[in-house]
Amino acid sequence: MQTEASRARVPLWAALAGAVLVGVLTALQARINGQLGVRLGDGFTAAVISFGSGLAILILLSFLLADGRRGAARLVREVRARRIPWWMLAGGAAGAFTVATQGLAVGLIGVSLFTVGVVAGQTVCGLVLDRTGYGPSGVVAVTVGRLIGAALALVAVAISLGGGLAGIPLWMLVLPFLAGAGIAWQQATNGRLRARVGTPLTATLVNFAGGTAILAVAAGIRIAITGPPAAFPTDPWIYLGGAVGVVYIFLSAALVAYTGVLLLGLGSVVGLLITAIVLDALWPAAGDQRLVREAITVGIALISVVVAVVPWQRATRRLRRPSA
Repeated sequence: MQTEASRARVPLWAALAGAVLVGVLTALQARINGQLGVRLGDGFTAAVISFGSGLAILILLSFLLADGRRGAARLVREVRARRIPWWMLAGGAAGAFTVATQGLAVGLIGVSLFTVGVVAGQTVCGLVLDRTGYGPSGVVAVTVGRLIGAALALVAVAISLGGGLAGIPLWMLVLPFLAGAGIAWQQATNGRLRARVGTPLTATLVNFAGGTAILAVAAGIRIAITGPPAAFPTDPWIYLGGAVGVVYIFLSAALVAYTGVLLLGLGSVVGLLITAIVLDALWPAAGDQRLVREAITVGIALISVVVAVVPWQRATRRLRRPSA
């Protein structure tokens, strides 16, 4: 558990800037993994490649860096002593679902639509997790502004779902909302694990190990039924999703204790929204809406961030208490 003094080492503005960077990297990873899924014709295999490459990077870093070796040793001790519950090790399940969703949906519906759904899921779930004290920063009160912000995010989703996307099934539009809820839970869980093991590197390693295992099983089942992809792309950049994921999950685990779950999520949403609409304008996906509709939905979601964040910062300083 971190004290207020330890959290004060990182200024709020710096933590928020890091949260925005998390969003930028999340949008980039979504487009990379989405393109890999489209080219392979298999979102699960694309997700395994993304998570597996990230896991390889983290194993190497954990071996080379003293902080990584100490964190891994502490993780083993804490698990053997049963001081780390099993659910703290399960953040990779949400990460696996998010990456699989990217591979299945982003290549068809575009980053902007995917992002709007993530905004809604992340905002609503972050609200609940902060109020219940699940995150490492403790209990944060529900304010009117935060409730209105969550409602506006849902309005943006409703507008995006009313876009009349021909040939795009409803389940593919609902998946991003569930992915956003999973991201909020994953950030809180990884933040708590980071507090126990003392380094975000080890928390990120656990996340990728669990996610890779889950996705490998899912991809194996799919390949057994439909067969492997016919060919793999040769463009090097399309395999960078795992490396990008390592960076933003590491940052999330490091920052959540300073910001709380909702503020981290909303800060990342700013980066997500701006990057998503730029990517879809420059690099449209197969089933994208008109850019004007995307701009409207993204704008409403961005307003929801502002409405929710402004009053929340004061409430956090008054009402935050350390979690157990």
